[in-house]
Amino acid sequence: MIPYGRQDVDQSDIDAVIDILKSDFLTQGPKTIEFENDLACYCGVKYAKVTSSATSALHLAYLAIGLGRDDIVWTVPNTFVATSNAALYCCATVDFVDINPKTYNLSIDCLKEKLIQAKKDNKLPKLVVPVHFAGQSCEMKDIWKLSKEYGFKIIEDASHALGGEYLNKKIGSCEYSDMVVFSFHPVKMITTGEGGAIMTNNKQLDEKIELLRSHGITKNVSKFDNEKDGDWYYEQQALGFNYRLTDIQAALGISQLKRLDSFVKRRRRIAARYLKKLKNIELPYQHPDTKSSWHLFVIKVKHREKVFNELKKRGVTTQVHYIPVNKQPYYEGIALENNGNYYKECLSLPIYVDLTTKEQDMIINNLGEINDQCKN
Repeated sequence: MIPYGRQDVDQSDIDAVIDILKSDFLTQGPKTIEFENDLACYCGVKYAKVTSSATSALHLAYLAIGLGRDDIVWTVPNTFVATSNAALYCCATVDFVDINPKTYNLSIDCLKEKLIQAKKDNKLPKLVVPVHFAGQSCEMKDIWKLSKEYGFKIIEDASHALGGEYLNKKIGSCEYSDMVVFSFHPVKMITTGEGGAIMTNNKQLDEKIELLRSHGITKNVSKFDNEKDGDWYYEQQALGFNYRLTDIQAALGISQLKRLDSFVKRRRRIAARYLKKLKNIELPYQHPDTKSSWHLFVIKVKHREKVFNELKKRGVTTQVHYIPVNKQPYYEGIALENNGNYYKECLSLPIYVDLTTKEQDMIINNLGEINDQCKN
């Protein structure tokens, strides 16, 4: 079976992990800090904090801006449930903005319309979370301008988008947001097994995240409220969590990050072949301000269930990204037209670093054949 996505782990990654297993620190050691510094340097941002998952990263980022009860968060339904669930962990209220029918990202027009009405109703959001679907950045400059007019914070869910670019800057630079969150799940751009990261240029947010990430405990003498008893002394100053990444995972992340640009280059080549060779199928649109990392390659097809099942019979695994969060039983939100129309036909084709040309041609040929059969 050809999967829709998978990690690329080589001997250098394995050696990096083995070295840590033989070292003195398996967790809370120097490799975590090294990984954070490497990420910050790559993205051109001041601060980076790595976490146990992108979900925990979202949770910490939301808490860091003070999200709580009676606050409102807006995001898109075309995302994994973690984007909105993390807001519920903070006891906030979640609402959804429809997507752009071309990019499948947050629609600027829909956001403007919703903000105008929310201002009239006195229900403006405290936070808007744009999701860079499939690796393509949202139109962040426009969202940033609206944030200045309506007073909301911005956290980019860039779980798909490490290595991508927007207006010639790396996604993660926080040029048009307060924070950016990445994921290091195995199907993402690089992997640490499970893992995530939060990027920011705001020192206060970074320090808050660091505190909350590790039980709300600090060992920094300059931040103590009380006199220390001895060198063993620490203080819990907030109700935090154990959302740390291990040094084992960080070592894998450091090794993987060295190959990120080659991963993105390969994914872009695969995407270019799909775009060139797939016929009579609605292909993903790329906004001219963006350079996608191509975490996903999403097409739209009629008779999706038949195409999905027939490809599976022929050894090709596809996936659907995503069941709209607002239609999940837990949320039961109102229907959003653009996202609803997208969901009826979306299908993610295999795209990963070691997908061969032969395998890709097999996917293209079988998809074309099945698609033609569906039309007859």
